[in-house]
This record gives sequence, structure tokens and C-alpha cells, in this order.
Amino acid sequence: MHKGKILVIDDEVNILKTIELSLSSYGYSPEVFANPLDGLARAKTVYFDLAFIDLKMLPMNGIEVLHELKKSSPDTTVVLMTAHGSIESAVEAIKKGAYDYITKPFTHKEFLHIIERVYEHHRLSKKLKGLAYQIDEKFDDDDFVSSNNEVRDILRTAKDISDSNIPILIEGESGTGKEVLARFIHKNSLRSSNPFIIINCSAIPENLFESELFGHVKGAFTNAIKDRIGRLELADTGTVFLDEVAEIPKSMQLKLLRFLQSMEFERVGESITRNIDIRVISATNRNVEHDLSSGMLRDDFYFRIAGVKIKLPPLRERKNDVPVLIDYFIKKYSGGNEITIPGETQKLLSNYDWPGNIRELETVIKRLLVFAKDSIIKSEYLPPEIINFKPKQNTYSMQKIEDLEKLHIIETLKIASNVKEAAKILGISETTLWRKRKLYGL
Repeated sequence: MHKGKILVIDDEVNILKTIELSLSSYGYSPEVFANPLDGLARAKTVYFDLAFIDLKMLPMNGIEVLHELKKSSPDTTVVLMTAHGSIESAVEAIKKGAYDYITKPFTHKEFLHIIERVYEHHRLSKKLKGLAYQIDEKFDDDDFVSSNNEVRDILRTAKDISDSNIPILIEGESGTGKEVLARFIHKNSLRSSNPFIIINCSAIPENLFESELFGHVKGAFTNAIKDRIGRLELADTGTVFLDEVAEIPKSMQLKLLRFLQSMEFERVGESITRNIDIRVISATNRNVEHDLSSGMLRDDFYFRIAGVKIKLPPLRERKNDVPVLIDYFIKKYSGGNEITIPGETQKLLSNYDWPGNIRELETVIKRLLVFAKDSIIKSEYLPPEIINFKPKQNTYSMQKIEDLEKLHIIETLKIASNVKEAAKILGISETTLWRKRKLYGL
């Protein structure tokens, strides 16, 4: 976790040097100014978490500097420093928006104590904004439920990487539990007590993407009637979950890439550079290889978000999870009532292919509990598509798509004069062909 950027304005150069050394030695990033006008100018281009401002200065006093600073950076937490520690000046400073004041002269130990206290207040204020947004979103914080060996291996991997900051890409069909897995990773990380912010990339209009992610200032565009904190900033010190990440427009992928490289951004309509510390988990239900070869997904953006890839299998490929999930959802939604599932009903539920995966199963169980007035889930209560479902009969030997693709690439490479020609025949880029050859060991 990074420590904050701190602005210090004081016309006494010796004090500035001492404060700068103290802050740097404790991991903060200080910028010091003897001239208040220079300090205010810098605060219009860089966001500071804290500001320590001397009360008695020229050509502006500390109260005036505080007033101007709050105009351009209202989220900066300000402490005034004064050798004239009167009650009147302290009260006026706090009325104008200062968080606290410190009286000169102060010892190194006293200064570091107030720094830690003020920075903790600032950090918690930002965290509470993220958590308040999270509460408004309403979610059930459930662990990932599975008895399937493949899924259990996935959970072990997820737990192993939870404490790192490496970006994760979760692939899988809709309803397979990508968001639940992302929450599982966050819950098992060092950031677990900090915000978990979901960004549904498929639900944001293209013209509002930048504002939603990075925030905006009043007047930045039509209907921007007040300043707004972006979703990424709300997740500061926590985790952001980019759901359906492949739906992000290409122009926005580039801006996000730049942010992910530096963790710095600017709100729309503002020139102040801000810095945050977040862990990024992304998810998609799309075919990533297809999106890369078609150009919908930028290669550089993909490599940035896919530090580790996790693929969740669909429910039809882990049928042994169906009884476990049925039991879990019944306990969750039955209100503690004892529910019986006859063998015939259980068989029909287990045989069904669940194209909507876990989400569809959850919806069906909710429906069944409404009908089960006698606390028995009879087969007649099941939806027609489950009652009438017939498993597909394999009349010929099936091959995995990956095996067919590998064979096709091998045969194409045999007839092509070089890699460039092979890529052209296959209808993919040379980069994609290189990646597939590496994947298949060709």
C-alpha cells in the first residue's frame, strides 16, 4: 500500500527542509514550497492527500491559501501550522475547512504523530466513501460452493494468489460464478477490509465510460452538475472488479492501460493528477482469442489485465456440483424450513444441462420454494424445459475444438511457405498464430 502525497507550504526554508526529510524517511511523498502561490499552482496539477500550511505568510496567509486550495482540491485534508496558536485562528481555520492545526515549535516525534493521525483519518474517509457505495450496491457475500475437483483446484490457486497484486482475468460463461470467485479472492486478500467495487463494463454507454471510471468535475460536460468520484477512486486501497471487460471500447482500453501502468489518472474536466492503489480483477464470458484476433481487444491491454488467467467450467461439465448447489440454495432461501426433494425431482435437476449455469439453478430453486407449500419439491413443479429435457446422444466420436484447431494449424504450416502466409490462410494475425503455436507446443 502506498503512502500519501503531501503538500507543505511554509516561508521558513529550514522548517521546510526538516519536514521534507521527516516525511520522506517515513515513506510519504512530500513536495515543499516557500511561496504559497507556487504551492497552489502545483496543487492544480497534482492531487495531494494532505497539506500542511503555515498560517503567517506573504503574499497570502494560511487561511487564504486554505480557501484557494479547497476550491481546486476539496478532498485534500488540510492542517494549519502556526506559531501564534490562538483559539481564534484555530476555530477560523476549521470553519474554513481545515481538519486540524499544529502549534510551532513542534518536535520531530510530535510532527510524525500528527501526520500518522491525520493520514489515517484521510485514508478512512476515502475508504468509507468506497464502502458506502458498496453498501448501496447491495450484494450477498457468499463463499464459492463446490465439490468438484477441478473447481477446488481453481479455488486453491485463487487463494494462493489472493495476497499478491497481480491482475487476474476470470473467463467463463454467464452464470458460472465469476463475480463470486472475484469476491472470494478479495475476501482472502490483505485488502479484504477495504472496498470491493464492481464495474459492469457492458452496462456503461461508450460516451460515459471515462466519467464512470475516473470521475468528473462540475461543468465538465452537459448534466455534470456537481463533482463526482469515479468508480476506480472509490476502490482505492481495495479491489476493482471489471465485469465483462472485453466490452470496453478500444479507445477506453488505451486510457485504462495507461492508468494500470502508473495508477495515475485525471478526472474528466480536471488537470489534477491523482494516484490510487487498487487490485484489478477482470472477467469475460467472451472468446478472448477471437476478440484478440478480430481486434476488439487490444493485445497490450489484454496482457496487462491477464497476469493470471482462471477459467471456470460451465455447470454441465461439473454435474456433481448440482446436488451441492441445490442444497446450498435451499438452505439460503427456505427460511430455515425443512425441504424434501424426491428422487425423481433430483434426477431431473441433475440431468439438465443448465445453459444459464449457477445463476439459472439459483432462479429455479427460488421458484420451486414458492410452489413447495407442503415442503416437498415435486417434479411437477419443475419448469417444462427441465421436465422435457433429453440429453444429447453422441452418434460419432467427438473431438475437442482445441485438438481440431491444433491439427488445422499443423496442416496449414505444412503447406505455407512461411509463418506470415500461414497466418493469412488461417485468417488470423501473426501475433495470434505465434501465441497459438506456443499454446500447442508447435
